[in-house]
Amino acid sequence: MNECYYDKRMDFFYNRTNTDTVDEWTGPKLIVVLCFGTFFCLFIFISNSLVIAAVVKNKRFHFPFYYLLANLAAADFFAGIAYVFLMFNTGPVSKTLTVNRWFLRQGLLDTSLTASLVNLLVIAVERHMSIMRMKIHSNLTKKRVTFLIISIWAIAIFMGAVPTLGWNCLCDITACSSLAPIYSRSYLVFWSVLNLVVFFIMVVVYIRIYMYVQRKTNVLSSHTSGSISRRKTPVKLMKTVMTLLGAFVVCWTPGLVVLLLDGLNCTYCGIQDVKRWFLLLALLNSVMNPIIYSYKDDEMWSTMKRMICCSSEDKSQDRRSSRIPSTVLCRSTDTSGHYIEDGIIQGTICGKGDLGDKGNS
Repeated sequence: MNECYYDKRMDFFYNRTNTDTVDEWTGPKLIVVLCFGTFFCLFIFISNSLVIAAVVKNKRFHFPFYYLLANLAAADFFAGIAYVFLMFNTGPVSKTLTVNRWFLRQGLLDTSLTASLVNLLVIAVERHMSIMRMKIHSNLTKKRVTFLIISIWAIAIFMGAVPTLGWNCLCDITACSSLAPIYSRSYLVFWSVLNLVVFFIMVVVYIRIYMYVQRKTNVLSSHTSGSISRRKTPVKLMKTVMTLLGAFVVCWTPGLVVLLLDGLNCTYCGIQDVKRWFLLLALLNSVMNPIIYSYKDDEMWSTMKRMICCSSEDKSQDRRSSRIPSTVLCRSTDTSGHYIEDGIIQGTICGKGDLGDKGNS
């Protein structure tokens, strides 16, 4: 019967794998990494909180797609928490950690990755349901969306806890990996291959959906006289999702490949030299997502900007409310026309209201 090492500290496992956790994380280099990490984590917290608040506040975002987008922002927010915990439990501190604390450190990172990945899968299903009916949004009810969000986090927490539940090398020390000294190499192979396969499937699915949308949009544009913005909105949302997926794949794939090489026990791949750079690249994904939301969606950006400047705008708006022309009010709501499912163009409604006011005067 194999001996188990639950009572050992992490220095025992790091020494067995010859992993250096001290020399590379002392002095100015450690200070620079912590400063950059702190800045990025603060940006992750603030920006993703704004995205979630924008979806809650703006009624034009009260659709399944945006609820799932807000949940993706919540996953990025959770990733920020995981990175903060990692920063204070890495470097020289790593060797002093208990097994349970190290499991918690890695489990938080694994949970954040799984939450983002499964959320993107659910968004793909939502986009498929809506686009096959050539609608902007699917007919998912709030109860179903809530169930999906709860399921996403249940799956993420479970996957993050799998090594803690038993798939580790604490009782088979010869099977320990190098990058994760108490993870079994077989688990790293399973984890990395599973995620890479899901990446590939998602890329193929989104490309097929995008090609379908482009083809149907081109066909319908020559036979219908509906709003141009209404026809372009499904394509616009798909571009947003594909940009998010592309950033996710680019930021996470190198790290997963390194884990796969470690799981395959590649001793000549130099994975120790690049592991921290790929971890920072994964952190960058949570920084990029809020920027993608605001850059690809004008309504999202304007909502976030109003919340940032709400205090100053409220004061100035009270002073100028009586002097705002009706045409300005009309323009402020015109950009939301493509979010309305009934096809009514807000600008036309405002225009009629202005003409009516002129007639009455």
